Amino acid sequence: MALENITYKSYCWSLGTTSFRTKNFSQKIERQLEILAEFWEKEENQRESWNKNDGLQSRYYDFMKEKGFITGEAPNKPKDAREKTSGLADIGLISEDRRLTEVGQALLKLSKKGDFTSDNVLQIPKDSYIYFKQLLKTSCNLDGRFVRPFLVLAFLLNRLGSLDMEEYTYLLPLCIDRKTIEETAEYIEARRKGGGSVYDGTTPWYAGMDGFILHILMEKENYKKAQELFLSAPVDKELFRAAGMNRKSRAYDEKYLPLYQMTEEVCRKGNTKYAGELYRATKGFQAKIGSQWRQIFFNTTSVKAIEKDPASHLKENFFQKVSGDGEFKTLFFQTMHLIKVKANLSDYQDLNKRYIKNTDLVLFEDGEVKFDIVPRHFFRKRMEELFALAFEESGNLLFNCPVEEIAPCLEAEESEIIEGINQELGTSVKSMDEARDILERERYRRLDRLIDSRFDDKSLVRLLELFEKRNDDEITAYVTDNADIPTIFEYVLGIIWYKVSERKGRILDYMKLSLEADLLPKTHAAGGEADIVYEYPAREGVYPAHTLLLEATLANDSSQRNMEMEPVSRHLGNCLLKTGNPFSYCIFTSSRLNINVMADFRCRKYMQYFDTSDTSRFVEGMKIIPVGTGELKKIILSKRTYKELYPVFEAAYRSEKKLPEWYEEEIAARIS
Repeated sequence: MALENITYKSYCWSLGTTSFRTKNFSQKIERQLEILAEFWEKEENQRESWNKNDGLQSRYYDFMKEKGFITGEAPNKPKDAREKTSGLADIGLISEDRRLTEVGQALLKLSKKGDFTSDNVLQIPKDSYIYFKQLLKTSCNLDGRFVRPFLVLAFLLNRLGSLDMEEYTYLLPLCIDRKTIEETAEYIEARRKGGGSVYDGTTPWYAGMDGFILHILMEKENYKKAQELFLSAPVDKELFRAAGMNRKSRAYDEKYLPLYQMTEEVCRKGNTKYAGELYRATKGFQAKIGSQWRQIFFNTTSVKAIEKDPASHLKENFFQKVSGDGEFKTLFFQTMHLIKVKANLSDYQDLNKRYIKNTDLVLFEDGEVKFDIVPRHFFRKRMEELFALAFEESGNLLFNCPVEEIAPCLEAEESEIIEGINQELGTSVKSMDEARDILERERYRRLDRLIDSRFDDKSLVRLLELFEKRNDDEITAYVTDNADIPTIFEYVLGIIWYKVSERKGRILDYMKLSLEADLLPKTHAAGGEADIVYEYPAREGVYPAHTLLLEATLANDSSQRNMEMEPVSRHLGNCLLKTGNPFSYCIFTSSRLNINVMADFRCRKYMQYFDTSDTSRFVEGMKIIPVGTGELKKIILSKRTYKELYPVFEAAYRSEKKLPEWYEEEIAARIS
């Protein structure tokens, strides 16, 4: 029979769209803006409108492909083009008509210039400041009601200090109104005090966070109505279509019928011979949903073990303890929706994180989400006034307006930041320069903790092996997927050399890379200098004051010669001309050293390098030392320090041996 169609309504917010949950997130946004700008400059596109224009959208898809932004062949080009750009529209970088807004143009200009240094009171890079302003303004329209996600996050971080990853993933996005936010804050506070293990009797089965999530859901009218229908109607496909409230297609929820039937057969009636059918019924769903159902019924996650003997792996569960049809149906209905909601929130977690991390205000480290020092004090004094804006749409999302036009309370003085730093760190600095020094020391403390926890010697050796094999997926899974592999290689080399240098020197400045707030690398579309410029003061009896350029490449044999010979010698030559220090030199690192590239670099010992604007200025010879990743691994494992390596490199430079013996005998053999 036909049942009432219960409307799906959004129960959470999310930033962007899961179709643009991409690696190298910052770089891809900047590149997309660049491609859009070029696309609209083409004469045939200038007078066209984006909306409801499949032909134009298909052309944009082809244009993205032509530019190397995407690969493959989408079955629905217009849809793919819309999805690839919708996230940028959500945060105001482009309009709904996919034209660059004032904000998008500002970010693109910044990207092309490549200067991201901080110029704001929050001490964050220029591009991060743009993202910060945009997220302050960004709102989600949930069935006619607005909520600004970043302000919700700021409110909870201001009140609670931090969120753990479970709270961030499953509770934060459910905060779509004042009542839910207040209840969520109270629940988390109780949870941390050891309370909140059972939430107000919403269900006799689910306690703790699951119970709280169900409480939030079951307060909503459509969930109440769906549960009433589920309890009153016969169990068939039509019931699941109606009560499942699937937002994409009601037909997806028909798969719950065999799961319901097998749950009843195995758990209520005790017919364990149907355990295999129960297991197979859980396989009809997407991985996250099926996995959560199997965790209820089976005592192992091994698919092979369950398939071999499903009955022996059944475990006790709530469905065995219910009495009567009403209780069983209520439990199934609530479990079905709890699992669907948690799977959905889990999908959004990574996407929300990418947008939030782009502000460089929020730290995601050690399983916690929290503000960095400066934003923590910045928001503390203005949260009450800001929170009043959390449930209204901003009128200036598309404009690159000053921060005080978003809210007058956002205007801040440096004295306020200084006061906050002194308050938190127990310091007594009086100027912003002193405050920056304090913040920099804090960054290095965090860097040292990061190195100790994630980049110990064993991990660094393993990463170098992965670079040699070009196991890119494992590299990004371990380090970050917001940077490309060459950038990560440079970053890892920087970390190695910082340890080789006994953690002395301003490596965060020496690495010519953009770093996120958590001190992991990110790649920009425009790129920048590939080298690391390490400054060494004189060390009596060991080495003179000098600059060391570290150049890293993963280019293979054929492209290494074309890509590296000219830039490496140019960087070093310009450095020598600029500093006038004849002791400065370069180390060239690769996972596969090309012998002809090494030969070229050896010849630089005897060659002049001229200032092309003034040929009376030149240097006589350059010192370029190749060091392969194999030798880097030996340096790490033997714990060699720079004071031990400098004489090795100097002796190798002065040697008159020829390749290939020169490298094997003067560098490889002496490092091992």
